[in-house]
Amino acid sequence: MKKVVLTISLVAFLFATNCGQKSPNSKIGSDSAKESVEKTVDPNDWTTNKGIGPVTSISFDENINDVMASRGENIFTNKCSACHKPNKKYIGPAMAGVFDRRTPEWTANMILNPMEMVQQDPIAKDLLMEFNGTPMANQNLTEEETRAVLEYFRTLKSE
Repeated sequence: MKKVVLTISLVAFLFATNCGQKSPNSKIGSDSAKESVEKTVDPNDWTTNKGIGPVTSISFDENINDVMASRGENIFTNKCSACHKPNKKYIGPAMAGVFDRRTPEWTANMILNPMEMVQQDPIAKDLLMEFNGTPMANQNLTEEETRAVLEYFRTLKSE
């Protein structure tokens, strides 16, 4: 069993490190392609940590955009569901209620910039250890696709 877990972890790591680079253009809310955690923000505090990556600001409309959420669900099903389930821990954390645990910006940066996040962000490092050292694969989503996935996450209800 140990060999199986180790093999799966190694394959996931190799897959993640061999995926392409994220888009250098930011469309969600940043002036630069790469943003560091601000020194005035406690990176261990999930309520203020926005992560490391291109996204510095996201605002949600009061109502869920059903078209965007549907697109996000399709993207999630095709690219994320091998490791994430909506309502239960699997290879990665459950996504229902994610915004009760993380900021939208942090979540977007984890999707767009997973390797740098697990190397530099303390919350991402802790998650890496919690989930047996299995890094999140970079699925090379665009910022628009990522925003659609976030909208889908808003539709998920914790059980």
